[in-house]
Amino acid sequence: MSQRWSGVSSSSRADMVPEIAAAVGFVSSLLRTRGCVSEHQLQVFSGALQEALTEHYKHHWFPEKPFKGSGYRCIRINHKMDPIISKAACQIGLNLQQLYQLLPSELTLWVDPYEVSYRIGEDGSICVLYEAAAATPVSSYGMLTCKNQMMLGRTSPSKNYMMTVSS
Repeated sequence: MSQRWSGVSSSSRADMVPEIAAAVGFVSSLLRTRGCVSEHQLQVFSGALQEALTEHYKHHWFPEKPFKGSGYRCIRINHKMDPIISKAACQIGLNLQQLYQLLPSELTLWVDPYEVSYRIGEDGSICVLYEAAAATPVSSYGMLTCKNQMMLGRTSPSKNYMMTVSS
C-alpha cells in the first residue's frame, strides 16, 4: 500500500528529485561563478532551495501530465526576484540587492516532470539542463505550455542546448 498525503503519493513526490536537483544545481552554480559565496553558504542555500521547491511543487507535480502546472513551477527573475530564490538566499544572509548582483536580471527556469530547462534574457536560447524519458509516452500535441507560450512570436528559431550541472 502506497503512503499518501495531501493527494500526492510518495512515489510521485520521489519523482521530483532529479528535476529539483538539476534546478538547484543550476542556480547554485550561478551563485558559485561570481565567487562571492562560500562553499558552506552554497550548501546551505542548495538545501534551503531544494526544500522550498519540494514543498512548493508537491501539489503541482503531475508526471502523467508534465505540462499541467508548468507556469506555477516556473522560476522567474524578470527585474523582480523570484520569491522562492529570495527565501533560500535569506538563509545564507544574502539580501535582494546582493542577489540582483549575483544572478542574471532576466532568467526563466522551467522545472517540469522529465525536463528542466532555462533561458537567460528575453530572447536567449532555451537550454536543457535535465531530460528523462517518461514512463509512458506523453503527447504534447495541441498543448500550449508555459515555455511554448514564451516562444510564440519569436522572429528567429530558438536553439536547444544540453548543459550538465555537477556539484
